[in-house]
Amino acid sequence: MLKKSLLWAAGCLAVLAAAGSVNTQPSKEITVSAAISLKNAFEEIGNLFESQNKWVKVVFNFGASGDLVKQIEGGAPVDVFASAAQKDMDQIDTKGLIDGATRFNFVKNTVVLIQSAASTLEIKGFEDLLKPEIKMISIGNPQTVPAGKYAQEAFTHFKVWEGINKLILAENVRQVLDYVTKNEVDAGVVYATDAAFQANKIKIVATAPSGSHKPVVYPVAMVKSSKNEALAKAFITMLKADEGMNILKKYGFEGDQ
Repeated sequence: MLKKSLLWAAGCLAVLAAAGSVNTQPSKEITVSAAISLKNAFEEIGNLFESQNKWVKVVFNFGASGDLVKQIEGGAPVDVFASAAQKDMDQIDTKGLIDGATRFNFVKNTVVLIQSAASTLEIKGFEDLLKPEIKMISIGNPQTVPAGKYAQEAFTHFKVWEGINKLILAENVRQVLDYVTKNEVDAGVVYATDAAFQANKIKIVATAPSGSHKPVVYPVAMVKSSKNEALAKAFITMLKADEGMNILKKYGFEGDQ
């Protein structure tokens, strides 16, 4: 009798274990490397993507677009890349590192000159950056930070690039924003979306006209080495869809469709 009971119990455990294996799915991750100016919008889109795709985790890697390109070229395991400039996407596209069929431009942005809300310096435009009382100006490093390259182009357009007293080069656009909000520099150049993120701590003193720099257009694509192609393509599709675009527009980005 005892032997029969033990056999029956073992059988029940086997059935339960089998049932559990049906209901439990292994979790999957996709890694999205994106320009840091997309951080807030992408984190919200990531939450939405996870809610619609159970057992999926979106891992974000935010930074300067140029630095992210170097990581991809070095073999970093990335599924989706979103850049703040065409140049960086072109660089890895030329090397065959992205799936060209998945590449598209999804949003645009604007370049603005900002200063701390606590600053008493009078800056009304880019030309004022040559005033002797303006000691330090921060932009992203033009070699790796698209916002910094756009800033350099705008400074050159307004003929102030050569005359600036001291230029503080930041690792990314959010570091520029941090310097300005803390009033550690007299002015800085960021995207309008970054300025909106800290609207109570900074003030926009000028907007760079479109003709003063290359268009700020964000491309996205799947990295060819992705081991999660279906999920990577689904994330990119969400950026095209109304639900993703509405989130991006909420954070100040303009649609490029």
